Amino acid sequence: MGRPDPEEGQLPAPVKPPDGGWGWIVLLGCFVITGFSYAFPKAVSVYFKELMKDFHVGYSDTAWISSIMLAMLYGTGPVCSIMVNQFGCRPVMLIGGLLASAGMILASFTTNIIELYLTAGVLTGLGMALNFQPSLIMLGTYFDKRRPLANGLAAAGSPVFLSSLSPLGQVLLEKFGWRGGFLIMGGLLLNCCTCGAVMRPLDMGMKRKMGKAQDKYEAKEMLPIGGKSEEGISTTDGTKKGKKAKKKPKKGKKLLDFSIFSNRGFIIYTISKFILVLGLFVPPILLVNYAKDTGVPDTEAAFLLSIIGFIDIFARPACGMVAGLKWVRPHVAYLFSFSMLFNGLTDICSARASNYTGLVIFCVFFGISYGMVGALQFEVLMAIVGSQKFSSAIGLVLLIEAFAVLIGPPSAGRLVDALKNYEVIFYLAGSEVVLSALFLGVASYCCLNRGKKEPPPENNPSAGGGSDTEEAESDVQEAEEHSSNNHQPAHSTDNAVVVASEEANHVAEEQRGEGGGCPAGDGEVLARDGCNADQMVERDSF
Repeated sequence: MGRPDPEEGQLPAPVKPPDGGWGWIVLLGCFVITGFSYAFPKAVSVYFKELMKDFHVGYSDTAWISSIMLAMLYGTGPVCSIMVNQFGCRPVMLIGGLLASAGMILASFTTNIIELYLTAGVLTGLGMALNFQPSLIMLGTYFDKRRPLANGLAAAGSPVFLSSLSPLGQVLLEKFGWRGGFLIMGGLLLNCCTCGAVMRPLDMGMKRKMGKAQDKYEAKEMLPIGGKSEEGISTTDGTKKGKKAKKKPKKGKKLLDFSIFSNRGFIIYTISKFILVLGLFVPPILLVNYAKDTGVPDTEAAFLLSIIGFIDIFARPACGMVAGLKWVRPHVAYLFSFSMLFNGLTDICSARASNYTGLVIFCVFFGISYGMVGALQFEVLMAIVGSQKFSSAIGLVLLIEAFAVLIGPPSAGRLVDALKNYEVIFYLAGSEVVLSALFLGVASYCCLNRGKKEPPPENNPSAGGGSDTEEAESDVQEAEEHSSNNHQPAHSTDNAVVVASEEANHVAEEQRGEGGGCPAGDGEVLARDGCNADQMVERDSF
């Protein structure tokens, strides 16, 4: 009583993220899922030569397997968002793990390249997409104050798994052939189901139970001890049950929330991310061939990617720790802009590297900047839209990025074939990354800072900057203020209850002697004018 009921058109109060506890297990699961999602499409390239021999196809034909996996990972973002909003994260991840494993197992029995596209490409790619997106959503649910660090640690799964899956794939290929390797890889992907099983949702019904217990406590405090107290409690519970029975038909939850496009911060982030992806992946794709053209031996050229991966492993958690500092976190969007600027300038400055030492220096700085971008990209998105709308936001962002992935690297490859010059490609890729950094920084400063000076609308949810815990606490505070304006406060000490009851009884006796009745009005006014507490509880219950 005296508290807004979640059933009355209001969303249940979100549970405060624990920032630890079971959240560390969720973080471990997200680490594994991120590693499989980003590293597996690249690790499959180990089997390409054997596939070319068995199916009598070219390198470009086999490369479509990895491309289809990445296209499914990015392009099915809205589908994943709809499924998560409808069924929850854990069931979607369990289904995704089964699909990813089934795709690789079926691929081991294929007889032509088209069947490989459908199994290892489409089916496995869809399964990894159904695991990747929900794991990030759960990570944002369990962490708030430590969320930047959690995102950095989870993002480190990509370089760790890339450095382990590629050698493992080579060993499996030598001992069991590509069919046996695919079969074992399919078995490894079943670990995604284990990661999905640990994604335990936070108990959203806890506050409802506490609210019901608090209502009964308030009724006992306000009523005289005896049979009337029990009648008042039963009346209150019966009235609430009647309310719930009348208001059973509820408005369905949005499967995909397009209202996030009204958030200027989200629009700025999406545009900058599209420009970023056009050039971000081009240098590591062309690096080995670029090194070979400059006269670097094959083994040393391949080692350059290992340098990037090794630096990346440490850069992502370190950047997550820096982003979690109190004086840095409110400006995490500008840190993300700086990391993109750092990456783009690294590409531009290394375009004229003509020896192995220069390429090694490029790999060190590229690994640092690439790790910073990977650690901050989803943290910035969570800060902009909040955890409540993150499931829809990430799906739409990944869909838009899918077009950039299909445009950027293939266009760079065609330019290399036409110009026979890698220097121009590095300049072009670096310029695109620098442009995205400048757009994000300037647009965030001009548009978002100007918007902060204007008073926000009352019913417009916060778009970003603040933590989810602060939003939840403000909602609870508003609900308590609402209840105090309409009903008499029930939290008082025992002495205050005794004094109030004595005054009410005294006034009631005087009015009975004068023949006065109970006037109509709110519960608080009725108690002061002489109505007993039983009547007040019954009116409050309605």
